Amino acid sequence: MKYPIRQIITTNPLLKLASLALAIALWFFVVSKGSLGIIMDVPVGFKNLPSGLELVEVTKAVSINIEGQERILKSLKQENINVLIDLKNAKKGELFFSVSPENVSLPKNLVITKISPQTVRLVLEEKLRKNVIVSPLIISSPATGYILGKIEVIPKSVEIEGPLTAVTKVYSLKTEPIDISGITADSQYTVNLNITQKNVRVNPPEVKVNIFVRRVK
Repeated sequence: MKYPIRQIITTNPLLKLASLALAIALWFFVVSKGSLGIIMDVPVGFKNLPSGLELVEVTKAVSINIEGQERILKSLKQENINVLIDLKNAKKGELFFSVSPENVSLPKNLVITKISPQTVRLVLEEKLRKNVIVSPLIISSPATGYILGKIEVIPKSVEIEGPLTAVTKVYSLKTEPIDISGITADSQYTVNLNITQKNVRVNPPEVKVNIFVRRVK
C-alpha cells in the first residue's frame, strides 16, 4: 500500500523530530569525540625591529586557548607555537599592537579560540653606543713581604650599547672581583665585566688584568 509523501511527513511528527534531534546530537558527539582544549602561555617574539631602536619594555607572553584532537594536543610543546609581531614600521615611544590568530603559528588541525591579552604593549628607544673606561676591582693583598705595584687592564676601555636612557647612566665599568691574596709574582687574570644596568650590552664582555707585585726590601 502506497502513502502520499505529505502523509508520511505529517504522520507522528513528534517522533520524527525526536529522531532528528537524536541524529544531530549523535553527529556532534562523533565530530567532537577525541577533541579537547588547553591553555598555553606563549612568549611574544618580534621581527623587523628598525635599526637604531631598542626594545625597552614589552609584554612578554600571551595566554592562548587552543582546541583540537586530543592526540595532537598531548604532543604539543611550547616551541611548536610562535607569536610574532612585525615591527617594520614602528617608531620610538610607547606602542600597542593587536594580537590575532594571524600572528600565531600553530600545527595544522588546531584552532585558536581565545588570546589574552589581545593587545601587547612595548616601548622603543633610540640605540646608543659609547666607550667607557674599565676599572679593576682588586680584593685582598699579596703575600707578606710583597706590595701591589702597577695594574694594567687590556683593553682599557670597552664599547657598550643599549637603550639611550640606560647607556647614558653608565660612565665606567668594574670588573668582577680579582682576589690577589698571597701572590708572590706578577700575574694575569681574565675576568668578566660587571654590568648592573638593565638592557646594556658590552663588547668585549671580558678583559685581561695584569697585576704586578714587588718584594719589599
